[in-house]
Amino acid sequence: MSYVHAGRDYERDTRYLTTRITADGRDGYPVEPGRYRLVVSRACPWASRAVIVRRLLGLEDVLPMAVAGPVHDERSWTFDLDPGGRDPVLGIERLRDAYLARDPAYDRGITVPAVVDVPTGKVVTNDFAQITLDLSLEWTAHHRPGAPDLYPAVLREEIDAVNEPVYRDVNNGVYRAGFAGSQEAYEAAYDRLFDRLDRLGERLTRSRYLVGDTVTEADVRLFTTLVRFDSVYHGHFKCNRHKLTELPVLWAYARDLFQTPGFGDTVDFDHIRRHYHLVHTDINPTGIVPAGPDLSPWLAPHGREVLGGRPFGDGTPPGPVPPQEAVPAAHTPRRHAPMTQ
Repeated sequence: MSYVHAGRDYERDTRYLTTRITADGRDGYPVEPGRYRLVVSRACPWASRAVIVRRLLGLEDVLPMAVAGPVHDERSWTFDLDPGGRDPVLGIERLRDAYLARDPAYDRGITVPAVVDVPTGKVVTNDFAQITLDLSLEWTAHHRPGAPDLYPAVLREEIDAVNEPVYRDVNNGVYRAGFAGSQEAYEAAYDRLFDRLDRLGERLTRSRYLVGDTVTEADVRLFTTLVRFDSVYHGHFKCNRHKLTELPVLWAYARDLFQTPGFGDTVDFDHIRRHYHLVHTDINPTGIVPAGPDLSPWLAPHGREVLGGRPFGDGTPPGPVPPQEAVPAAHTPRRHAPMTQ
């Protein structure tokens, strides 16, 4: 599978399935507990948005989740983490099967996140930006008590204004650098990425969160790129002006979110490293997966409390991660034991 095309800028295929699951079912798919299955990979930043939002809102029981393995081939993500290599609910080996059930002539990306209608086995939507907004706005009847308002009406315009350049220059910007087919395309993406990170750092010197005094959709969207930055984007995608750990404000902000329930407890660094370095064979033809970086600094104090704000406002943090959804301890940061004489 080739991601880099010589002499060309990288252009993301944005032809998503935009059918929506709504409270009134106007697209034919009403919100119903247990009817749908959220298919994700923990390696994927776009899917990680949905994993975080689902957990923050407490939708685990009403929207069950299927986790694909971190590595896919040119055909599809696979359910190789499940016994027998099949999703136990959908009964399929490849996510591709659910896309073809929706449209036998489907010729676009087999992407995650995808929400599948379990009774029919068809993908309803893979429109990752709309999925998280709809979890906030359309699934409200099933939010846990104390769930945060991640997309409050009074801040919506500002959140949208922040999200647009974050997507263009940061979320997608790292891909435009990593998959650039020319020096010019790479340098243009690189410059836009770090210019935007500098601006975000300036903004976050004055405020604990991107918009308002609590966690919002804007923080979720930026976090999923920042948490992957040093593990894959800095080296693998050549986004190497600075590491995240060398950008003091953004590094403290990212640690603050990582240590907030619902964020760091969804992150699987092993899946992240393996996906990028094994799937992108035109960038990393040897298939060697880096052993680093050291993850323990993610648990260091961040000091962002001095800026005020509370992640959940008057609400409460989510409860413990369901055991069946817990990230293996070996794939998460651990504090180093002190050296002894």
